[in-house]
Amino acid sequence: MRRTTILVVCLLAVALCAVSAMASTAPPPADTLKVDYFSNANTAGAPDGTVRVTNPGTSAAASINVAIYVFDPNQEMSECCICLLTPDGLRTFSVNTDLTQNPLTGVTLTTGLIKLVSTTGPNVVSLVPAPAIRAWATHIQNSNFAETETASQDATLSSAEVKRLNAECSAIVLDGSGQGLCSCGTGD
Repeated sequence: MRRTTILVVCLLAVALCAVSAMASTAPPPADTLKVDYFSNANTAGAPDGTVRVTNPGTSAAASINVAIYVFDPNQEMSECCICLLTPDGLRTFSVNTDLTQNPLTGVTLTTGLIKLVSTTGPNVVSLVPAPAIRAWATHIQNSNFAETETASQDATLSSAEVKRLNAECSAIVLDGSGQGLCSCGTGD
């Protein structure tokens, strides 16, 4: 009976420690991965959407980079690039001109997904995530082309996602012969 009691107490202590460790695990930092969408891009009569990104200067590294990944509706990477963001700088990207004009496949996108990763890494295929960006995007809605603007959403950046983004963009850089590379817009 005494052994059973000691065993139960030990198991409860181990379970309590495990639950405590899980509860104290900090969530991934915000402002490392932002996700947004675009619609009605490159559509006759529709205004151009924009993505605005800033570095509020909260990173330990003064200047950071924003790595940009543009995906088509079939979840395939179409374009990628990396752009410098200095503290308090604002960079503005045209969806039509900077983010969808040079697709890897040659198929011009009208809808898709944009991922923005804050990184201190030197290039788009060597991410070193660092929380430091804020972003907003205008969205061209429906057939009436009404415009809305919202803050880009924070998302969890896992190590598997970093590897996937690095691999897919590396393939674009190596095999795209210049196709699939977005441009850095204006500002900063």
